[in-house]
Amino acid sequence: MITTQLIQPHLDTGATPLVSGGPVSQAARLIALDALRGFACLGILLMNIVMFGMHDAFYDNPSAVGTATGANLWVWMVMHVFAEGKMRALFSLVFGASMVLLTSRMEGRADAADIYYRRLLWLFAFGLVHGYLLWHGEILYPYAICGLFLYPFRKLPARKLILIGMAFSIGNSTCALVGSSIKENERAEAIAAIEKANAGTQLSSEEKEAKETWEEFLKERHPTPEDIQKNTEGWRGTPWSVIKTRGAFLYNYHSHPVYHYWNLDLWGMMFLGMGLFKLGVISAELSVRAYGLMAAAGMLVGLVVNGYTGWQTIQAMFDPVMQIRTFAVYDLGRFSTAMGWLGLIMILSKTSTFDFLTRRLAAVGQTALSCYIAQSVICTFLFTGYGFGLYGQLERYQLYYVVIGVWLFLLVISPIWLRHFRFGPLEWCWRSLTYWKRQPFRRTS
Repeated sequence: MITTQLIQPHLDTGATPLVSGGPVSQAARLIALDALRGFACLGILLMNIVMFGMHDAFYDNPSAVGTATGANLWVWMVMHVFAEGKMRALFSLVFGASMVLLTSRMEGRADAADIYYRRLLWLFAFGLVHGYLLWHGEILYPYAICGLFLYPFRKLPARKLILIGMAFSIGNSTCALVGSSIKENERAEAIAAIEKANAGTQLSSEEKEAKETWEEFLKERHPTPEDIQKNTEGWRGTPWSVIKTRGAFLYNYHSHPVYHYWNLDLWGMMFLGMGLFKLGVISAELSVRAYGLMAAAGMLVGLVVNGYTGWQTIQAMFDPVMQIRTFAVYDLGRFSTAMGWLGLIMILSKTSTFDFLTRRLAAVGQTALSCYIAQSVICTFLFTGYGFGLYGQLERYQLYYVVIGVWLFLLVISPIWLRHFRFGPLEWCWRSLTYWKRQPFRRTS
């Protein structure tokens, strides 16, 4: 059994006073929170691997070229139901929870805000370097941006934090409904313009624009073989070619405003994570029975909602307007499934049945930044011109052989590393920069 001392978030072990504002001692870490973070860190690769190994269009649309059948379609459906967005939701929940834990331990310090914001600004810098050199779908950059807005809300009661999180999620769903309506109108205008052009009638400038806008949108969803070949050459080329290809994507991604609906996704889960941590949900303070009910209910709701949207998408042959419309219930489906996974991890953390797995997940969680970057290093070396150049050569289902290999490596190496070092290498660097002081690194007797 994991002791209460390791589960309760506000108990001091005596190793490091909570008001010190320094890095958390090993004895005071929340094993359950670490295990959940580790699970989410590994789980994120389930979806990232698609963009590592294939054209971006395949992420949402496995039929981007030709049709999606057999194992590839089954893999898409399973990931849609149990992983897509769910692992990011878990990671965001843990991010919010960790924010509350960090600031509560710095309460009473005059420089608490300085430490908090310096920590996020360094994360912002790590995100930029990570994005341009290794992984164009990275999350450190947007997490740092969204995290900058959380500090003033840290003392709110759990109920208000959860209501704020729900408001952001409702806003995200509303954007999906509005977006699908806009796309439906664009398609209708484009079809009318195409029919008019086929009839030999000259199009107005507005009709030409409507036609071109829709065709460009469809081209992103169904790239031509020539586009895919050009994209593949960019990713398999020289390191400079890879950086240029990645940079073109990132420039567009980073150009979106802070209030873009993508960030509503992150803020919603972060605020919910803050509230759930204050209720003791994310720190294993509830009973095993409560977590069992949470896991069952979350998975059931998620299976129904995500299963239905997945089935609808397949029946519509991955129609883009239909997929955008299903995002109206996206947060309901992914949050429910995320809570199901959370319940399962908390059960593992409160029992000794799978202690060997829980502690390995916790080790990954304690070194989550290093493990997250390690995933990018391995996959970038495997798929791009940095190394083997396997980009575009594996089927969707074959990509998950790589995922399993990366998981096994991190689950083995993380606990071994922590036997000799207090932090992961990047965690140590991050902490030293945050506190403007070189932190102890090696373990001593």
